[in-house]
Amino acid sequence: MTFDLILIGFGNVARRFVSLLDEQRGRLTRQYGVSSRIVGIATRRHGHIFSPRGVDMTKVRLSPTPLRGFGETRKPETMAFLRSALHKSRVAARERRLVVVETTTLDVHRGEPAVSYIRAALAAQAHVITANKGPVACAYGALRRAAERADRRWLFEGAVMDGVPIFNLVRETLPAVTVLGFRGVVNSTTNFMLTAIERGQRFDDALAQMQAMGIAEADASLDVDGWDAAAKAAALANVLLDARLTPDQVERQGIARETAARAIEAMGHGRRLKLVACASRQGRRVTARVSPEELASDDPLAQLEDQQNAIILSTDLLGEIAIVQRGGGLTQTAYALLSDLVTIARDATPSAATRQSRQRARRG
Repeated sequence: MTFDLILIGFGNVARRFVSLLDEQRGRLTRQYGVSSRIVGIATRRHGHIFSPRGVDMTKVRLSPTPLRGFGETRKPETMAFLRSALHKSRVAARERRLVVVETTTLDVHRGEPAVSYIRAALAAQAHVITANKGPVACAYGALRRAAERADRRWLFEGAVMDGVPIFNLVRETLPAVTVLGFRGVVNSTTNFMLTAIERGQRFDDALAQMQAMGIAEADASLDVDGWDAAAKAAALANVLLDARLTPDQVERQGIARETAARAIEAMGHGRRLKLVACASRQGRRVTARVSPEELASDDPLAQLEDQQNAIILSTDLLGEIAIVQRGGGLTQTAYALLSDLVTIARDATPSAATRQSRQRARRG
């Protein structure tokens, strides 16, 4: 099946996703029967372009000013462009092969404008994949219901820990298991900074290094003040614990220059300071927290170095399940989008056994 893709946002993640599609083209076709073409791109600063026959991505990638000089690159408001592109792609939408790929900037408090883009895409019968944690953290329940009404997929594996399959793991491979809670280190910038501080580096220098590497958020306060971790905690709680949290409802304490002395002191006692995100259920109420915690040296989270992340899920039947990301970055986040596209393709062309199982589920 050939999927038509509309990219909303064309920053580093979206560009790496496009190149990954090209690099994996043969494997995707052989193993999953998946091919794709980019029919639309919307950028914040360089305009928009739509071509029903597919945008020439070779020219776009080589251009120092993306989208300029390649046909229709006027700058309508992004929502107007998206609605127009969705209308022009309505045949692909009816055939279940239209996918909107949303990678806009995080809004930690409302998830906008990403939430509105996703709503519009689902209403037009497009599937949606995103690497943006904002919509999952701020509007998960409403968007899940919108996807169910449209009978389309909304997938977001890249929202937490890049391409490590946390949401897929629970959704696809843990039937009859209930997640009771979780705790984890989910922000690469602060973990790198705390590790660097333990080695004698100054707080400001460690942060500047993360910004120079492009790992820290554009607004560094989202990392050091704990907002990024709070958004991820809310997203995980909403999906895994059926919570109705937003980042503003997550108890939050970040790290500051004063935290450096605490991290060094903890090392002196054989412990390590980590910015830990956690959530648990008490009756019907789910609470979540982000805060620096001193951990025993044998705690799996205490053993994380530099940009490493990890989540420990607490479950009813399998006890604790630890998922460790020893290295993350642009390719891993882009891979999450690729993985979500393959998941949609599998839905579109299920095996005979899967079709029979779904038919029995509908009857029963």
